[in-house]
Formats: sequence, C-alpha cells, structure tokens
Amino acid sequence: MRPSGGNSNLDVARSLALLVPAALLAGAWSFQIWGGLFPCEMCWWQRYAHIAALVLAICAFLVARRPGLDRALLVLAALAILTSGGIGIYHAGVEAHLFPGITACTRSVTDADSTADLMAQIMNAPLISCDQVQWRFLGISMAGWNAIISTGFACLILWLTLRRSRARA
Repeated sequence: MRPSGGNSNLDVARSLALLVPAALLAGAWSFQIWGGLFPCEMCWWQRYAHIAALVLAICAFLVARRPGLDRALLVLAALAILTSGGIGIYHAGVEAHLFPGITACTRSVTDADSTADLMAQIMNAPLISCDQVQWRFLGISMAGWNAIISTGFACLILWLTLRRSRARA
C-alpha cells in the first residue's frame, strides 16, 4: 500500500524519517537502561531533536495523502534529525577537546558554586560530563556515531523528499 499515491521516494523518506530517530533513541535508551551509560546535557539535546523528528514523521504518515503537507513535514523531520547530527558533531568535538563546551556539564567539580550546590548535583543526578567519552566503537563515541548516522540519513531523507518521482501517476 502506497499512501502517497505511488511516489516511492516519499514512501522511503517517510519510513526513514520514522525509523532512523526511533532506532537511535532506542539505542541510546538501551545503553542507558542496560549499559549504565547516563546521558549528559548535550546527549539530551540530541535526543530532543530525535523526539521532534519522530513526532513530525508520525504526522507525515497521518497526512500522507496530502503531498504538499507530507513533504513539508518530512523536510521538518529531516531538519530535526540533521539538528541532532549537528549537536552530535559539536558534542564529539567537545569530547575530543577540540573546543570547550558551552554548558555547565563541562565544568569540573572544583568549579562548583558552593558545597551545597555540589551536594545538590550529586543527590539529584549522576554527574556526567559532556567532555568525557563513556563508550567508543571503532574509535568513535556515541555522539560521533549519532553525528554520522543522523547527518547521513537526514541528507538522504531531504534528497528523497525533494526529488520528484520519475513515474507520474
């Protein structure tokens, strides 16, 4: 069944816009739940962009018979995935100490405002620094993998969405 009226480009783009962020979020949550790897602040930013992409992709499925709206939602979903990839690029750079982080999560413990502030941080959540790599595969951190996968698939989704189908109905 082709809800977009036979446009296989949009069918593939719609499926990727749903599956890519879903798979990346499932992976991140799996590492957190079963691997004990808690997200830092920039990890959460990457997740928020993927959650937005999921919502937009679901909406694209719901309006699949309205090609103009469908394409607009797919472009927005791809841009949300690309945003996560961009944050991942920056995060990987912070992890590699190529540039400083822009958040409080790269502060050292000695930079705490007070002992009470430090105690509140310790009691409320695990202190995960954005500039510390918790896991690598093939020398690439989770932020790096998110950057590679998200950027690549976002570009593919945009290309498929904006490309006109050769077969006209």
